[in-house]
Amino acid sequence: MESSLPSTQILDSGESAERKNEAKNYSEVMSTLPKVKGWRGYDYYLYQGFWYDTFFLEGLVSVQEHFHPQSTDIFVASSPKTGTTWLKALTFAILTRSRLSGSTTSSLLTKMPHDCVPFLESDLAQDPSNRDLAIPLVSTHVPYSCLPQSIISSSCKIIYICRDAKDAFVSLWYFLSAHQRSENVEPLPLEEAFELFCNGIANFGPYWDHVLGYWRASLEFPEKILFLTYEEMKKDTAAHVKKLAEFMGYSFTLEEEEGGEVQKIISMCSFEELSSLEVNKNAVHRAPGTSIPIQNSVFFRKGEIGDWANHLTPEMGARLDDIMEKKLKGSGLKLPR
Repeated sequence: MESSLPSTQILDSGESAERKNEAKNYSEVMSTLPKVKGWRGYDYYLYQGFWYDTFFLEGLVSVQEHFHPQSTDIFVASSPKTGTTWLKALTFAILTRSRLSGSTTSSLLTKMPHDCVPFLESDLAQDPSNRDLAIPLVSTHVPYSCLPQSIISSSCKIIYICRDAKDAFVSLWYFLSAHQRSENVEPLPLEEAFELFCNGIANFGPYWDHVLGYWRASLEFPEKILFLTYEEMKKDTAAHVKKLAEFMGYSFTLEEEEGGEVQKIISMCSFEELSSLEVNKNAVHRAPGTSIPIQNSVFFRKGEIGDWANHLTPEMGARLDDIMEKKLKGSGLKLPR
């Protein structure tokens, strides 16, 4: 999802002198950054230790300078394609369950999870008011060390999810390949994409540094940051839903548990249920600042653990495992395989 640089936007829209100066400063920063040809043929820039295309870099710089959270905000953080959609659905369902009555249905049945929980670096970078303040949920792919200082220094809570790097890579490759086809562009061959990923080059990558940043922060601030893995959540979803609710400050009452509320949320947010909804099968989604429609269905591919083995050779799998083991060594973190 690439957009024009701010300077181009300003020439077209006649914005204020302050905004023009901001765009000039942004362009000057861009010109000094290391650059490589990344996924989908776009230029990727190395900024504060991580790679971004121009769209996400512009959004990140904007929120670093201007975003101020509510004290009650809860951030759902992840590297792309590591369980983001599912975690958004679960946290939204947990937080809004008290609003539902016999005549009211959850927005998750008519809107995709990404339209229920705004993205920090896209939705809110484009328009900070583009959210329902009564629902204190914000999503982000931004690495922990790159988050706006206003978030890090606040009392806001952060829920982070990650998964086995091999499955994360395959899911990302499929997702971006679908984007390229929608633009009538030949998808990047899997082998080429794999080389980029192993070299840390992907939006918000390197993947291992993304994971390590939130892991170390969760050890330092356990009351503020909850670190989860997709595999453990799939293994015992009920326990994790209750853990999420407690961490968010929306614990289930005994009456709710006995009434099956936990299982209702699990069922409503399951891959099978969400992927079968009309909105997620046939509707389209547009990221703010872009004109490219994204089929909602591309956010729901399989949701399986271990699917990487159907796409990567054993040698490729072993190589990525070895990279992750070396990068995580000494951290105390051992991701499921």
